Amino acid sequence: MDVTGLKEKAEAWLRADPDPATVEELRGVLARGDWADMADRFAGDLEFGTAGLRGVMGAGPNRMNRAVVRRTTAGLARYLKATVPDVTTRGVVVGRDGRRLSAELAEDTACVLAAEGIPAHVFPQLAPTPLTAFACLHLNAAAAVMVTASHNPPEYNGYKVYWGNGAQIIPPHDRGIASFISKVEPANQVELLSPAEAHARGLWSDVPDSLGDAYLDAILKLRVHGRGSDSLSIVYTAMHGVGGVWMERAMKRAGFSHFHVVAEQQQPDGAFPTVRFPNPEEPGAMDLSTATAERVKAQLVLANDPDADRLAAMVRDGAGKLRMLTGNEVGVLLGHYVLVQGPTRRGKPHVITTIVSSTQLGAIAQELGVAYDEVLTGFKWIANRALEREKAEGTQFVFGYEEALGYTVGTVTRDKDGIGAALVFADLAAWCESRGTTVLGYLEEIQRRFGLYVSAQRNFTFPGAEGAQVISRIMEGFRRSPPTRVGELPVRSVLDYKKGEKLPPSNVLAFELEGGGRVTARPSGTEPKIKYYFELKETLGSGEPVEAARARGEARLRQFIDAFIALARERGQPEVGA
Repeated sequence: MDVTGLKEKAEAWLRADPDPATVEELRGVLARGDWADMADRFAGDLEFGTAGLRGVMGAGPNRMNRAVVRRTTAGLARYLKATVPDVTTRGVVVGRDGRRLSAELAEDTACVLAAEGIPAHVFPQLAPTPLTAFACLHLNAAAAVMVTASHNPPEYNGYKVYWGNGAQIIPPHDRGIASFISKVEPANQVELLSPAEAHARGLWSDVPDSLGDAYLDAILKLRVHGRGSDSLSIVYTAMHGVGGVWMERAMKRAGFSHFHVVAEQQQPDGAFPTVRFPNPEEPGAMDLSTATAERVKAQLVLANDPDADRLAAMVRDGAGKLRMLTGNEVGVLLGHYVLVQGPTRRGKPHVITTIVSSTQLGAIAQELGVAYDEVLTGFKWIANRALEREKAEGTQFVFGYEEALGYTVGTVTRDKDGIGAALVFADLAAWCESRGTTVLGYLEEIQRRFGLYVSAQRNFTFPGAEGAQVISRIMEGFRRSPPTRVGELPVRSVLDYKKGEKLPPSNVLAFELEGGGRVTARPSGTEPKIKYYFELKETLGSGEPVEAARARGEARLRQFIDAFIALARERGQPEVGA
């Protein structure tokens, strides 16, 4: 788009933008003549995709701002009225995290809903994402909106949408909502009721405190051991997010008397002053947690991301050093724990993971005779698959996880729940302590029975339109010429999920290897990256120390990764980009 076209787009935006702050911001960009910045802001509309919106905050249609949220909410409201006959009775839940602009975006959401005649059930205070998902079910709402950008950097915000079943939206609702949004009038013409008027008309109600109590009651019932501990020392970080007060309440009620918080990160702060990237997986994000754990001699460290839907865990190894568990290790521990140590269930238990997570949960499920599914990446697929099989087969969903630190136990929420999962993981650690073992000791028991699975992920970033072409070239190169072996390992089968044979079509390729290994390739849905997920299975020798087997497996894994990246280079991946 040339400068004249950008100026015309900007002027049209300025005429329709209801927010003085973004009007001033865009006028500043125009005054500076920063046309590269302007071109990015007007490259298109922020896509309504992965359960809603997410993007950098700022002026323009390709940014998160009040104008975009007002139009999005009007489209959502009109789609709900077209598809859910009782939406004006059931209403929509509105929650928000502690990020910049979250309060304004949540208020705009509620005010637009009210103007459309849809009651808004609004959290008056900050709310974790799993609490908003719980409220959708508990209040029998037609939908829910959570204003959050999860674990993204501070310049981001987002808008996550749940359907009335408590799960994040999937097709056809995502496409239907997007279609209605495209027909909405300019943002300054979208009607809103003021909060006072919405209250007066009965179209705005505050979510009561009793809902939070009901959530805590429900997640406390998920515990298996259920006895707490007077000796287990636990450190927790909220990562400047909204999970802190809820974890403190849950752990106190669960009977963990040595529960310590990372004070510098306990209070919500959308600037995230101690971390650049508030994701427990990122380098440096757990430094304060580690320091606190060393100071109080904690055996267990638990971390939520800022909206508390993810969980990370660190435990002590045999030498007394803290070790971060991988997302797959936490998933396997929790899955095995609730299946084997949990209450005897009538019917058929059901566990689910994703196509990029470890296959070990599937091996456990097969041996135990438990229903098992692998679904596309994203917790919305886990939740909706659980609901589908419950309805069709009467299965009982007990656990689901994805390797990117997302877990849920049972059906309290139909989304990942970092608070409930943290509580159950602490319960697991207390149970291990009561048996005279450790979390890593329990993991070793599982690995000796089911095999030691080692996994890793490699991401390569290729920005811009040219980068998108590079990523497409790599994927199509693997489709045209799939490898018959990766290093020394023969490829047993190739799965192309773009064909949509068992799952909804998705641009993902998986190469399954002899001996139980797998590599999966997929472009990121939110960033200019191609992601590779690697896993190999290592069998422990009789009496062999697990550390020796792990070292052997990780050495094989490194060679395996190098061999696959070489194959990617042959199919068009540049030498740069990581």
